[in-house]
Amino acid sequence: MKKEKEFEIGIAKLSNKIHYYEFELDDTFFELFGTEIIQGGKLLAKVELDKTETLLTFHFDIKGHVRLICDRSLEEFDYPLDIQQVFRIRYGEEDAELDDDLWQIKSNTQSINIAQHLYDYIGLSLPMKKLHPRFVEEMENDEDNDEDILIYSSRDHDKEGDDENDEDDEDDDIDPRWNALRNLN
Repeated sequence: MKKEKEFEIGIAKLSNKIHYYEFELDDTFFELFGTEIIQGGKLLAKVELDKTETLLTFHFDIKGHVRLICDRSLEEFDYPLDIQQVFRIRYGEEDAELDDDLWQIKSNTQSINIAQHLYDYIGLSLPMKKLHPRFVEEMENDEDNDEDILIYSSRDHDKEGDDENDEDDEDDDIDPRWNALRNLN
């Protein structure tokens, strides 16, 4: 918990202007949350806090890399991140989460802990499928070879002729019980 205190910003004592903060996020930061998604990493989070009478606006700029485990090979690899997010807090009569990026706090709140916000922004920027960079390169090379793609279809698109004749041919092949359903249209 001591490490989490490093991410508290005392808002009660701040004057109404722009304030700047920097946080180094390393393996000990990710250990605070105890998840297996992110193995660790090294990031620098620059936070700009614009405080006014009624609103706190946080601008997050997070750059660096996190260590992930490849879904295919189970190898660890570094995944680069460059995140920009904005989070707003307004003053009100009760604490409430109004939106994903808008909270309301009581006017007598002394400090805000941004550790969870930093972790959430990092987690949301991760890809759903975590692939080692060598597999990503292979996939990009495979996409360049469009000639290898075969398309299978149950219809014969090479038939030449009248559309009416095609429909008649199709009607002959259809089970007569289905013809009654065609009349419903």
